[in-house]
Amino acid sequence: MPHLVLLYTPDLDADADIPGLCRALADRMLEQRDASGKPVFPTGGTRVFAYPAAHCAVADGQGDYGFLYANLRMGSGRSADVHTSVGDNLLQVLKQHLNPLLQQRPIGITLQIDESTQQVFDAKHSTLHPLFNRPA
Repeated sequence: MPHLVLLYTPDLDADADIPGLCRALADRMLEQRDASGKPVFPTGGTRVFAYPAAHCAVADGQGDYGFLYANLRMGSGRSADVHTSVGDNLLQVLKQHLNPLLQQRPIGITLQIDESTQQVFDAKHSTLHPLFNRPA
């Protein structure tokens, strides 16, 4: 964790560089620091996934409407200031990346951040984390 999941109307695939957006969002997540300067997210645990909706209906269906929903799920323990800063930074990336489309037609963007406050099961197995946890 953290996992940022994008769910979007499939029309955005033709008009937006979704793989590029995923990379830009992951890079911005990795840039985030808390008040003490410590990285907010671990490199090996930072993931961005994007899925076009198999089926969708947006608004009244009378226009060329697009929509992107982004949900960031992170573990508990980060401050409200970190939540706000991360949210503002990720929204900035989303708006910047989608700006050409936002100028052409109506597109909605929603970003939500959820913090895991009560885990009932959390198992992990990774050969990815050790790549980034080596002493400098």
